[in-house]
Order: sequence, then C-alpha cells, then structure tokens
Amino acid sequence: MSVRMRVGPVADTGLIAPSLTPMKLYEFEGRRPRVHPEAFVAPTATLIGDVTVERGASVWFGAVLRGDICAIVVREGANVQDNSVVHATPDQTVEIGAGATVAHGCIVHGAVIGEQALLGNGSTILDGARLGAGSLVAAGSLVGPGADIPEGVLAAGTPAQVKRPLAGTDAEFWVQSNPPYYAELAQRHLAGLREIGPDDVSSDEV
Repeated sequence: MSVRMRVGPVADTGLIAPSLTPMKLYEFEGRRPRVHPEAFVAPTATLIGDVTVERGASVWFGAVLRGDICAIVVREGANVQDNSVVHATPDQTVEIGAGATVAHGCIVHGAVIGEQALLGNGSTILDGARLGAGSLVAAGSLVGPGADIPEGVLAAGTPAQVKRPLAGTDAEFWVQSNPPYYAELAQRHLAGLREIGPDDVSSDEV
C-alpha cells in the first residue's frame, strides 16, 4: 500500500502546522528524508538523507537521524525522543519497529529495535544488535554489537543481560503505555506548539 509522504527539505510550514517552523530536513547525495503527513517531527530535530518516518511516528526535540551512508526507518507509531542519535555504518538499515520507543538521550547505531520495544533513557545499542519485540532495556544500559535481546524480557547492565520475563513486572506498564501516550502527545504538539519571540515572553511573575 502506498502512503503519501512529505519529502524534504520542507519550505511550507503548513505541512506541519501553521504555527511551527520548518523541520530540519537535509538531502544528501540525492537521498531525501520522507515524513508521513500524520507524523510529528519537532522543529529542532534533524533528519539527513535516507530517513523514513511513517504515519503516527514522532521524532522529538534535538534528535538527530543521520541517514547519509545508511538507511533509517521509524515505523508507524514509534517515537524517537529528545537528543537521541540514530546512525549506522555504510549500507546498513536501522529499523525502529512499530510502536517502539527510543527514550531520551539514546544512541542507536546500526541496530534493530523490535515492535513496541523500549530502549530506556541514556542507553546505547550498537551494530548488528537486535532488541526483541515488547522488550525493555533499562536506562543507562549498553547493548553491545551483535547482541540479541529476545522478545518480552527485561534487560539491563553494561553489557545488557536478560534479567527476567517482562510480563507481570512494573516495567511492562511502560512498554504498553508509552506508544499510545507519545502518539497522543505528538498530536497535541502538532496542534498546540508554536514558536514565540522575545517580545512574547512575559516577565511579570519572574
């Protein structure tokens, strides 16, 4: 099934929302980002080259997805949160699965994040590694090159190791609740975020 995508660079801010500045999209050697009209890419996020952001996905403030020598696919409903970096070695494809979460300040390099998996704040996942569907990697962990975290587990540590099945744990809540929460939050940002200037800042209560 074909989907209509925005192809950068984008000059018409109306493609995002009338009040937002344009996304930072850059063509590299003929490769351009593609962003679905129903996706949210924050104005300060940066997409370079062969990057695809599917419907309902979101890429948040300060995130950098650099598809200059590789391909990056953010599947439907996935979210890449603030200040995360996504890249790979030449000719690799990084895939962030449907409904998956790359939380704040993560590094994803040449890896695959499974459907509705969650890579916790400040974690790193390296070349050839896979994070299985519905699994969670705890904050501050390192998933080393070639590691294979199976589906439905909690992993943690440096290097990350499987600790237990996710079902029935407190961590299961975050895996299940984060995708719909961020999908709804992205729509709120599309509708309610606007850039303001110095003259709009109130100092009355400062």
